[in-house]
Amino acid sequence: MTFKRKPRSESVDAPKISDAEWTVLKAVWQLNTPTAREVVERLKDQVDWRPKTIHTLLSRLVQKGALASEKPEREYVFKPLITENEGRHAASRSFLDKVFDGEIAPFLACFLERKKLSRKELDELKSILEEKKQ
Repeated sequence: MTFKRKPRSESVDAPKISDAEWTVLKAVWQLNTPTAREVVERLKDQVDWRPKTIHTLLSRLVQKGALASEKPEREYVFKPLITENEGRHAASRSFLDKVFDGEIAPFLACFLERKKLSRKELDELKSILEEKKQ
């Protein structure tokens, strides 16, 4: 099966994805190469959207280069072109750039002001920071 894909730029950045598109993209990642009907079925208990809305969001994700589509028979099948990790990285980088001028330390300080971390979370965070230091 070959998937039609919109050519993406040389940039490694994932496309900018709206909140609604994120919901649909997560369903595609979970289902791994689903039909549009399978995505609609997966989301029916999560969102109050008509199937046409989900089809529109799938089309937008194809146009943005986040998904590829193929119509081998009667239904379109969708395949992610970005991994969940790539999507998260791009979204977090976009958020940091927009809200904290790309700076991680002010973001962490702001977040930690209002949230108490468990010992396990602190250890995980410390481990990640130690890894990055090396």
